[in-house]
Amino acid sequence: MLHLTNYRTLGKSGLRVSPFTLGTMTFGQEWGWGTSPAESQAMMSHYIDAGGNVLDTADVYTKGHSEQIVGDYLKKSVTRRDQVVLSTKFFSNLYPGDPNAGGTSRKAIIAALEQSLRRLQTDYIDLYWMHAYDKHTPIEETMAALHYLVESGKVRYIGVSDTPAWKIAQGQLIAQFRGWSAFVGLQLEYSLLERTVEGEQIPMAQELGLGEMPWSPLKEGLLSGKYTRANQGTVQSGRNHARLNPHLSESTYQLIDQLTELAEQKQVSPASIALAWVVNRPGVTSTIVGARTVDQLKQNLTALSVGLTEADLQSLNSRTEPTFNFPVSFLRTGVWHLAQGGTTINDVASEVPAILPQHGEDVY
Repeated sequence: MLHLTNYRTLGKSGLRVSPFTLGTMTFGQEWGWGTSPAESQAMMSHYIDAGGNVLDTADVYTKGHSEQIVGDYLKKSVTRRDQVVLSTKFFSNLYPGDPNAGGTSRKAIIAALEQSLRRLQTDYIDLYWMHAYDKHTPIEETMAALHYLVESGKVRYIGVSDTPAWKIAQGQLIAQFRGWSAFVGLQLEYSLLERTVEGEQIPMAQELGLGEMPWSPLKEGLLSGKYTRANQGTVQSGRNHARLNPHLSESTYQLIDQLTELAEQKQVSPASIALAWVVNRPGVTSTIVGARTVDQLKQNLTALSVGLTEADLQSLNSRTEPTFNFPVSFLRTGVWHLAQGGTTINDVASEVPAILPQHGEDVY
């Protein structure tokens, strides 16, 4: 059983973070479905009082209002600023028509940071994230600029989000070879309905020392329990409800049925089961959870106390096994037998493939 106070270190760093991070994408009502500043501050208070320590926002969330709400809260709260791991992101262009106001160039990064510092009313960011991949900027320029910000004291650690594994690996290795600050965290979409990141993103993160921070662990509410066979085709409240309330696939409804069954057995919500699955995945350090009310947040936090058995996990895993792109699928079909030649390596035994010589046969 986990608690918010079961802190974990993020990637190859000493930064301690809670197993759940409070996402603030819902803070502010500029996008038509968010939460008022008062309710947002109540959620932050509940989360921090319960032992949580990571607030995750971004400059683009509700057009900057999310950062402002977080800054206002920290300014007047009894919570020490140093007690909170303040996390925000750069990438999006908030000034249409200005080509240098977005992306990951040195100019854009430094300007975005200064604006975020003003909205957050602080002089440093604990975790500063590259929000997405900018194909127009060399990764060397981005990594150098981020290292400069760390050396300046305005940023403590850096992370990366929504970027191809090969580009993250390139940036990570450039930073390591040049002695620059390297990424310590990876934000990526991960849920029972989005597992393709298990192909390359997650193995890359584990190999290169990035702690995983999944976002959308409930697949934008599809796994919250409010979408069922009985109400398919009807409008439900929440973000993007028009897109998220179609007639779902039979496999999705079967998953929802299983989550509901497990939830009834364990006397929790289906959302708690779906969240508990993500929390228990290999390499996951802290999962980003959002809410529109304090009650929703409380319900999500109960997922930490859910005990999923090995049988529960295997059943959920088999139901949502993803299909991977080449070469991941190819390498998982047993081609590794060719390398092991019928021996046992690292406790993994293999058979001798029929195309190889059998024991005692000559090799010409």
